[in-house]
Amino acid sequence: MKTQDKILSVLAVAAMLYGCGGGVKDGSANASANEAADTATIAMREIQVGSKVYNIADIDDSARVYKEATSKERCFLVISKKEYRLYVYEAGGEGQDTLLLAHFPVCYAKYAEAKTKSGDMRTPESTLATPFHIQQIQDASTWHHDFGDGRGSIPSYGNWFLRLETPGFTGVGIHGSTNNEASVPGRDSEGCIRLRDADLNVLHDRYAQTGQAVIIKGIGEGKYPFEERARAALGDRYRGPVAGNKRQSDAPAAASAAESGAVIKRQGAQQ
Repeated sequence: MKTQDKILSVLAVAAMLYGCGGGVKDGSANASANEAADTATIAMREIQVGSKVYNIADIDDSARVYKEATSKERCFLVISKKEYRLYVYEAGGEGQDTLLLAHFPVCYAKYAEAKTKSGDMRTPESTLATPFHIQQIQDASTWHHDFGDGRGSIPSYGNWFLRLETPGFTGVGIHGSTNNEASVPGRDSEGCIRLRDADLNVLHDRYAQTGQAVIIKGIGEGKYPFEERARAALGDRYRGPVAGNKRQSDAPAAASAAESGAVIKRQGAQQ
């Protein structure tokens, strides 16, 4: 069986176990008290770093690792525009729970709506029933990009570019935020998903692989039932995004080992 077929099978099991069926709902009786009550109303604000102005989300920007993957082949990613987060899940087999392994803050496109055409500065969306997939993992450590903001062609991608298969669109991927780390979490990209460079390395090394399913939910979409159960299973260890929290400013380093709720701290903006 091809890797992509295995991933699709894993998602089918998750949908069957928790009755997802591609539907979502907001809120949960089991939601952690640490999680934002209504992240649909996350405030945006502008900050200036050097000559660059970023539109950032006023939300906690810590990343957390709860558990190593038992098998990368059973992992899949859910990106929430609403929560400015990339969640890593591992689906169990029949009769087993889907686990939340880690989550990372993200920056996505300047405009929150779903992508409809090339160059519209929007991030495409997918569903549990029809996910995107990681088509290719490329070494992007020497890649440059000119954002047209006067800074010229600069390193922009971190070490890796996780190229997504997004029917109807090309050039969309998950990558780092070299020279733009202040944009995470927020809305500033041209359509891709940005992680902090240190977080991207953790995602690449511990969880990501070619063929992996990626669901990108719309700004108005809540949690799948299996997500609510996975978060509730972590109990007090779960620390979700909290609206209005002061963003981290200390200079962090990526967690050296997966610990319960270990915080992955930032390296600091590189500009």
